[in-house]
Amino acid sequence: MTATTSRVISVERTIAAPAADIFDVLARPARHAEIDGSDTIQSARLDGPERLALGAKFGMKMKFLGINYRITNTVVEFEENTLIGWQHFGRHVWRYELESAADSTLVRESFDWRNTPVPKYYEIAGFSTSHLGNMARTLERLEAVVTT
Repeated sequence: MTATTSRVISVERTIAAPAADIFDVLARPARHAEIDGSDTIQSARLDGPERLALGAKFGMKMKFLGINYRITNTVVEFEENTLIGWQHFGRHVWRYELESAADSTLVRESFDWRNTPVPKYYEIAGFSTSHLGNMARTLERLEAVVTT
């Protein structure tokens, strides 16, 4: 299921795993390349925390359109096993919300560009549509990681 609101896009997937197991993967930057559906994350930088918490800063080695770069993110939303979100200098937020059920967890990944200083750029660049497929692949990979 996908949803779009004003400057927020989301993809949801129900995963047959406990929220704690899913959250643990999301809270460990070293695991992000493993689940990244955009294939832009190369690896976590070694100078960051092993596990994220509110306010934590973590760096990632990235590659987009053949260009290698590094980015530093800050965790701006955090509730253990329920919510984690981070942003970098562009101020858009990558957010994961987890809702536990009896034998599964609903995972919602969102890309939120409401607070960016250049929201029209994000729309002209097509992020409001191109990220949907990447997020769906991320949740598919996340499911494979936590259920095998």
